[in-house]
Amino acid sequence: MNIGPHNLTNLCRLAPMAGISNTPFRLLCKELGSSLTTSEEISAKALVYNSERTYSLASYLPEEKPIAIQIFGAEPSDLAYAARIMEERGADIIDLNMGCPVPKITKTGAGSALMREPLKAAEVFRTIRKAVQIPFTIKIRGGWDDHHVNAVEIAQIAESEGVDSIAVHPRTRSQQYSGHAPWEIIRSVVEAVKLPITGNGDVRSYEDAERMQKETGCHSVMIGRGALGKPWVFDRNFTTLTPREQHEYKFRLIRRHLDLIEEHMNPKLGCVQMKKHLAWYVAQTKDWQETRKKIFTFEDAKDLRAFFEDYWVGAFVDRTVAWNAAESASEASI
Repeated sequence: MNIGPHNLTNLCRLAPMAGISNTPFRLLCKELGSSLTTSEEISAKALVYNSERTYSLASYLPEEKPIAIQIFGAEPSDLAYAARIMEERGADIIDLNMGCPVPKITKTGAGSALMREPLKAAEVFRTIRKAVQIPFTIKIRGGWDDHHVNAVEIAQIAESEGVDSIAVHPRTRSQQYSGHAPWEIIRSVVEAVKLPITGNGDVRSYEDAERMQKETGCHSVMIGRGALGKPWVFDRNFTTLTPREQHEYKFRLIRRHLDLIEEHMNPKLGCVQMKKHLAWYVAQTKDWQETRKKIFTFEDAKDLRAFFEDYWVGAFVDRTVAWNAAESASEASI
């Protein structure tokens, strides 16, 4: 799939997620096969007011390129300013967030609230398109609620206003992240416009992504929550490994993630990020609920890492007994 001059050679890519899609996680997912890196959502209004923290959120490393910077806001002039500033700072793609369902965002008219006003959305698209020369994309939902499912209408408006590509999460804003993601809405958008479309929603494995592409005709697949605690979802070869190999693979990968956090974040924020991600990584391992509770008691990243590595090695020893028994049984049956 192409977005302007950028060729996305792999099927899957990481979705932008507030507080998660930072440099360490983006780099990790890119190394595993994510075809494009995208920043977490950046407030256009905060950029207008020259917020140092917001500019920090929009920072990235050269090895992350090509990178899309996702902006959100409700005022066309603010969004155009933010888009220009990000283009000047080296962004390869500007992405507009029209999918965030969080009340603190929607109450300002931003995020998925923009889908309630197609005419205003058209003005926003037109204003941003005039402001930048680089590719301009949007991420939308199925609609605001079950009575206002207008993804196709918004997509057609976007196409007419020069938007280069669209990502579609088919749940409505009122659904938040609950219930089933109706992939048929993605297909309806694919069939309604000629733009490259990215599907999103209820993708928890590479096989799910391939099924979404087959069922909807989308050109790429965006994975968000499905990558939390299992970023190997971007590696199509992961499922070909034996259980023993998968456990060893995960250990190497998690240690790589912790290294990236230590390298690119200050100790305080890095420890917070480690807690968050390790709590996802240990899910469904032995005594994982108690382990999660223990993880959040640490205040020092080095102590946290030492605890996790001891835990993971212990889990490996426990599982080795089961693996050896399974392998012996398999050999006996031959």
